[in-house]
Amino acid sequence: QVQLVESGGGSVQSGGSLRLSCVASGYLGSRYDMGWFRQASGKEREGVAAIARDGRISYADSVKGRFTIARGDAANTLYLQMNSLKPEDTALYYCAAGGSIAYYSGNYYYTPRDWGQGTQVTVSS
Repeated sequence: QVQLVESGGGSVQSGGSLRLSCVASGYLGSRYDMGWFRQASGKEREGVAAIARDGRISYADSVKGRFTIARGDAANTLYLQMNSLKPEDTALYYCAAGGSIAYYSGNYYYTPRDWGQGTQVTVSS
């Protein structure tokens, strides 16, 4: 049974940092795409960052230069280091895995197969 479990969310002040973690279980091997999404209250879910099975990394424009996505030494672990956080980063953050990533006109489009339950990130001004 596939399972994604996120951790590391919390409340910080503007300019602070948080590190999200995700552990995937139930996958065969390590060659699958993974990424992070977020959904703010009243808004649609949006992609934040993704790392393809070949190692290619992509970010949403809104987080470039502030967030870093990485896989752990154990390939089933995914991290999101978030620095210089802003109030507009407040959202429920989801880990995603499997599926596929497409690239078009400088953007990435990730369609995952599996989702975690989410971890809340709140940034106060």
